[in-house]
Amino acid sequence: MRRSHVRNVSLAAVAATVLSVGAAAPPTERTTPVKEPVAVGYGGAVASVDADASAAGIEVLRRGGNAVDAAVATAAALGVTEPYSAGIGGGGYFVYYDARTRKVHTIDGRETAPMSADASLFLGEDGKPLPFEEAMTSGLSVGTPGTPATWEAALGAWGSKSLRDLLKPAERLARDGFTVDATFRAQTAANEARFRDFPASTELFLPGGRLPVVGSVITNPDLARTYEKLGRQGAGALYRGELARDIVRTVQDPPVREGATRNVRAGDLTERDLARYETKRQRPTKMSYRGLDVYGMAPSSSGGTTVGEALNILERTDLSSLPKARYLHRFIEASRIAFADRGRWVGDPAFEDVPVKGLLSQRFADSRACLIRDDAVLTSPLAPGDPRRPRPCASGGTAAPTTYEGENTTHLTASDKWGNVVAYTLTIESTGGSGITVPGRGFLLNNELTDFSFAPANPAVHDPNLPGPGKRPRSSMSPTIVLDDRARPVLALGSPGGATIITTVLQTLTGVVDRDLPLVEAIAAPRASQRNQTTTELEPALYNSPLRTELEALGHAFRQNPEIGAATGVQRLPDGRWLAAAEKTRRGGGSAMVVHPAGRP
Repeated sequence: MRRSHVRNVSLAAVAATVLSVGAAAPPTERTTPVKEPVAVGYGGAVASVDADASAAGIEVLRRGGNAVDAAVATAAALGVTEPYSAGIGGGGYFVYYDARTRKVHTIDGRETAPMSADASLFLGEDGKPLPFEEAMTSGLSVGTPGTPATWEAALGAWGSKSLRDLLKPAERLARDGFTVDATFRAQTAANEARFRDFPASTELFLPGGRLPVVGSVITNPDLARTYEKLGRQGAGALYRGELARDIVRTVQDPPVREGATRNVRAGDLTERDLARYETKRQRPTKMSYRGLDVYGMAPSSSGGTTVGEALNILERTDLSSLPKARYLHRFIEASRIAFADRGRWVGDPAFEDVPVKGLLSQRFADSRACLIRDDAVLTSPLAPGDPRRPRPCASGGTAAPTTYEGENTTHLTASDKWGNVVAYTLTIESTGGSGITVPGRGFLLNNELTDFSFAPANPAVHDPNLPGPGKRPRSSMSPTIVLDDRARPVLALGSPGGATIITTVLQTLTGVVDRDLPLVEAIAAPRASQRNQTTTELEPALYNSPLRTELEALGHAFRQNPEIGAATGVQRLPDGRWLAAAEKTRRGGGSAMVVHPAGRP
């Protein structure tokens, strides 16, 4: 059975899942809005991991801004309150639905390698790959940031407010401070040893030389001044001039404290690398699923092609009628296959011939779906297929395992009263990025270049994700927008989580479309993640359930992951209202807000 659209969410069901539809007031000094995972109303919506950030976006919408304006304001605020996941020292992918033209557009704001980089970037003096811990905390791992250029490109194309106006809420938040919660303290503790090796990071994130206390207030006057500078001079101020010189100096001569024993390698990012950086406007990926059009991010992200291929593989199966164990079995196997193909074929298209059309073709998906059996489990690493010459149940080469990808990022979604929608995923890579704060500037630098393969996973298989001059490392970020058969928005979502982003978005989409879950429940559902590895990761609620035993009887092998992803989304309801949804508990819970919860303005 195929259905042509997402079910009409009953308003009673929505009401039953709404914990609170009140949007908190814009943040004032040392006041933190209450976090709620779901909100319903008119006038637009914002969902992010942080209440102060969502409130910044709502403030912009209330003042007449559109979804693009709100997304930039929210992202800037996340750079203050979630600095270990996002900020102007990183990059990301911006997906936008234009209600006037009913078209979807994307901006690739991924970081780029220095022009001096080559395939040996992360090889040591002995020719062997560097230990990941050494590579991640170094100038070597820092790519040219793309986030400020992304904001400028999005606002120039579709925004209605100036960057200066949109940075004001975040500037105020950085100056007045935000309240430390348990998640922020835990993430600081996990990075404490790294931060202590860099005086600027110590001063900013370990006030008084100690871990911040839950309930205390952290300010970042340096970042407030940096935002004020970007507001006055434009995003170009990060790519040329004194701020660019500060970034280059920090990368080329990392400011390590005297007496530190950590081997912090210098990078080779130059002022020329910063000056030549450009975002890329490109077509989104597009595929059809159950009568809906699913749009995602094309390479350099692998999100759009991998989510799309997995959905195509699942298209021939009626997931709505399957028992939960069989649904999870199909979901796991489709993910395994899609990741096998991703590893072989997806890289930066400026350097690699990426067969996007083939990867997203139903013919190719069908040739791969026939590998799935209901009474057996595929073995990983699974060999890739060949999307250029699909043959039923045939592989197209030698198997190679999936390489490691850092798991910390952030995602926000926004909509406005005109029907425009944004799904925006941004990152500085690992939790805390490189660990290196630019002195006097208030932001961490990314360690995004560690998303490159340090060496081929299998020397016998071409690896499209080796470093190169000016190359963008492959990403799993998967900001996604779903339209109905009249090209109207139905759903937008995304998640952090490194390579688990893809499986999180895929599971959430099938949860809403196939399993009839309200969006907030699809986000909250316990997750599984298979990435062409010998074992599938399960969150505790699945790992400790009878479903695990049922799946193990088929041959599945599992390992436990305490937390996978942290999604947010917005959904257009049949009566014209917007529903915003975020996590209930992951990362301390997310924050969903709407402009007018009580009714039309």
